[in-house]
Amino acid sequence: MASRSSERKRTQSRQRPQRQRPRRGSIARVVILAFFAIFACSAFSSQAQPPDRARTEALARRATERLQALQREADRLASEERSLLNDVKKLEVERQLRAEELKRVEADAARVQADLDATSARMAALEAASRAETPELRARLVEIYKLGQARYLRLLLATSDLRQLGQSTRTVAALAKLDRDRIASHARTLAELQRERTVLQDRQAQLAAARAAAERASAAAQRAAIARNDLIRDIDRRRDLNAQLAGELQSAQQRVQAALRDLATGAAANDSVSLPLRPFRGDIPWPVAGTIARRFGRTTSVSGASNGIEIAAAEGAEARAVHDGVVAFAGTFSGFGNLVILDHGSQSFSLYGDLLDIAVKKGVRVERGQRVGAVGPTSSGADGLYFELRVDGQPVDPLQWLRKR
Repeated sequence: MASRSSERKRTQSRQRPQRQRPRRGSIARVVILAFFAIFACSAFSSQAQPPDRARTEALARRATERLQALQREADRLASEERSLLNDVKKLEVERQLRAEELKRVEADAARVQADLDATSARMAALEAASRAETPELRARLVEIYKLGQARYLRLLLATSDLRQLGQSTRTVAALAKLDRDRIASHARTLAELQRERTVLQDRQAQLAAARAAAERASAAAQRAAIARNDLIRDIDRRRDLNAQLAGELQSAQQRVQAALRDLATGAAANDSVSLPLRPFRGDIPWPVAGTIARRFGRTTSVSGASNGIEIAAAEGAEARAVHDGVVAFAGTFSGFGNLVILDHGSQSFSLYGDLLDIAVKKGVRVERGQRVGAVGPTSSGADGLYFELRVDGQPVDPLQWLRKR
């Protein structure tokens, strides 16, 4: 009878999760923040389970493997930075070449502009002179061509001395030819100047296009150099973080090695030896296999901004610890249903909410991969696990810490 009653209560709790559960809102967040503040200042009354040799050796292997991974990451970042520095040098040379090319194009453009201005000035002067002489030439030519041969005959008959007849004839012919040559010369000069100006204008347009291309190329090289420098600064930041994490892990590794020596000599070993969470960023296993149903920071009408993620998974699927730690809380928490909080040291915590059942107790040390409970219905009504990470006491995006899949 007792087992039937227990099974009936469990079935009823599965059928009405979203109606009985309080909203995961601002009150719940304030309460859980207060819990972290109180928990960070207090010590556990319960004693952690003493570690055995197998566990300590496993911690040593994990520390060594992670240190090797961090070293490989450091080598990769150093290689990437060297490559970027070479790119920056090449881009700087390219930018200088483009700057010199731009100076040359601008000098050519200035010379062409000066030639164009001089040609335009010559054309203007010639046109002005032509306009000044045109009335006189036009009047004389009109009279000569209007009178035709009779005009020449009158000029010849007007000559009193027959000896001057040949000279007069030559003078009249020379004047007519001079007028025609002057008009033709003006026309040829204007045509030549017009062609020269057209050529200069074409050259000016080509130089303008070349200058625009050189300016674009120089600006592109400048932008590329700035982008590379930004990447180098980001790599420097990541290398500094990598060195910091490696330092933290090396300190933990030394403590683990000391615990192994104590175990080998039969001395009392430190029962709180563990590895920090921060050096495992990007290599933390997923708490449950599933897909992301809600992302970090996503705002909903039910719970507001989320400090964690919701992983859709089948009801009853095992939720496992992502890192070694001590159970700081195991029970029902308003807005989170059945909740387990693991303390990983150095103000780092992982939260497992919306559990169907809880498999650990407060104060117990939990190993990575150990079952902490089973997946149950979430506040949205779908089956899944609410998972949250807090580093240095602040919520972080778990997807930046979990292993890439």
